[in-house]
Amino acid sequence: MAAGQRVICASDALQEGGQGVRFEVQWAGEITPAFVTRHNGRTVAYLNRCAHVPVKLDFNPGEFFDDSGLYFVCSTHGAMYAPESGLCMAGPCVGRRLTKLAIQERDGNVYLIEGN
Repeated sequence: MAAGQRVICASDALQEGGQGVRFEVQWAGEITPAFVTRHNGRTVAYLNRCAHVPVKLDFNPGEFFDDSGLYFVCSTHGAMYAPESGLCMAGPCVGRRLTKLAIQERDGNVYLIEGN
C-alpha cells in the first residue's frame, strides 16, 4: 500500500448498483461519514452527506441507490444524485453536488487517497 492511501474495502464487496460500503474520513477537522459504491463499472466515493442539509443519504446502512439503481437518493429529502458526478438532479438541492473523494481501485481493493 502506497503512502497516503488506505484500504476502504475489497473490490468484490461492491456490486454494480448494489449496496455501498460506509467508512469514515477526516474532513475539515472532523471525522465524517463517507461511502463508496460501484456504478457503470466504476467505483465512486463521496461524503455521506446530502447537499441540501448535512444528513446521511442512506436510511439503511449501505442503501444509496433508488429502486431503479440509476441514482443515489437521500432518504430524508428525496434528493436524487447522479452517481458519476454527485450532481443533484431532482429535489431541494438541484444543481448542487455531493463532495467527491479521491479513490483508486487496484490489486483487488478500493483505496482512499488521503489528503485530498
